[in-house]
Amino acid sequence: MTHETRERSLRVLLYALLVACTALTLLPYVWMLSSSFKENIEIFSARIDFVPDKPTFDNYVVAIEKHPVIRAILNSIIMAGVETLAVVVTSVFTAYPFARLRFPGRDVLFLLILGTMMIPSQVTMIPAFILIKSLGWIDTYQGLIVPRVMTPLGIFLMRQFLQTLPRELEEAARIDGCSRLQTLTRVLVPLCGPAVATLAIFTFTASWNEFFWPLIVIQSTEMWTIQLLIASMKQAEVVDWGVVMAVVTMSVVPTVAIYV
Repeated sequence: MTHETRERSLRVLLYALLVACTALTLLPYVWMLSSSFKENIEIFSARIDFVPDKPTFDNYVVAIEKHPVIRAILNSIIMAGVETLAVVVTSVFTAYPFARLRFPGRDVLFLLILGTMMIPSQVTMIPAFILIKSLGWIDTYQGLIVPRVMTPLGIFLMRQFLQTLPRELEEAARIDGCSRLQTLTRVLVPLCGPAVATLAIFTFTASWNEFFWPLIVIQSTEMWTIQLLIASMKQAEVVDWGVVMAVVTMSVVPTVAIYV
């Protein structure tokens, strides 16, 4: 076997493995999408069929007419969108001094911020709830969003990326008369696209999938997020899994869109 033949065989094997892993990863999503167009009797049939025998849109109609799906998705979009924007802004402005400025206690303060990543979120849940309650933010967007507008991971990610940018760019901007704020917003931030995109995707996905914090703060069905709605549907005495799959399918669309 020649070297070229061996290399070609290895490449074919690698691609076959990648295709198999991709198919295995997408299998639950295909089943979810397929089940959203099936009746319950077909979903629980012994035969495994990814293509519905009689596709129906009734599950989506029932989901929209009998459940506050649109309102729940809108609440989740507002929560995740505002939180993502706030986390990106606070991370950039907090990371810049740690990456570029020199001041007493800088490294110690940065290590303290990183140390908060080791504290489980459940530990701070009760103090955060007491604070939100004292502010009168129970069952409000403020209560959902404000406690999560800054993350140590975002600060760390943006600091590490800012340190990779050449200092000569800042020096040139300062010579041209830019202030530090103008240098950050007009020179450095446009170059931080990859880091900002990564942080935005991570933050939006985590906020969209958040269940425990909204469960504590939200009390009315009008403020339900999509995760709370799905959980309530699965706790019903008789679960209509076709409708549940339709709601889950609709809940996946925003996260896929933000990723793309």
